[in-house]
Formats: sequence, C-alpha cells, structure tokens
Amino acid sequence: MLSENDIRSLTPAVATWLERDAAPATITRALTTDLPVPLKYPAKLLAHRLSTLLPAAVPPARSSPPPVPLQNCDDCDRAFRAPEPGRCGACVAESSVTT
Repeated sequence: MLSENDIRSLTPAVATWLERDAAPATITRALTTDLPVPLKYPAKLLAHRLSTLLPAAVPPARSSPPPVPLQNCDDCDRAFRAPEPGRCGACVAESSVTT
C-alpha cells in the first residue's frame, strides 16, 4: 500500500521513464518483479528501482534541413527550387547561349 504522498513523490520518476519511451508494462515489471518478503518500505524500494533501473535516454531525432522553397521563374513563370527568387536554370542557360 502506498500513501498519496508516496505516489506524488514517485510520479516524476515514472514520468521520466515514460519520456524515455518505456512501455507501461516494462515499468510495471521493473517495479513488481522479485519483491522482497516481507516488504518493509515499499515507497523506498520503488524509488530505488525507478532510479537505478532507469532506461537510457532516447537520443533526439535528427532533424533534416528544411526543403529549398519553390520559386516562380521571373521569365517563364515555371516553378523551380531556389533559396531566392530569380530565373530558372533553363532560362539562365538560354540567355547564356544567345549572348
């Protein structure tokens, strides 16, 4: 049996497990497997297990760079990807051939 104060003090540790993608069944197993008999200080045992058996932190997901935005060519109005507005590759190539 745990008191309300015990539950409040253990909640942040359980939240840390959940933030590290631990399944509720995994947490239950870690807290309830091989309990000593008799169990004198249940809250202290759970606090100990929550801290010592804490799974490794999940590495942050690598974020890919944002895609280069679409622009409309100033000459032919075709869409192309470029960081700044301007002319598409075909129009640039065409103007260099005619000059």
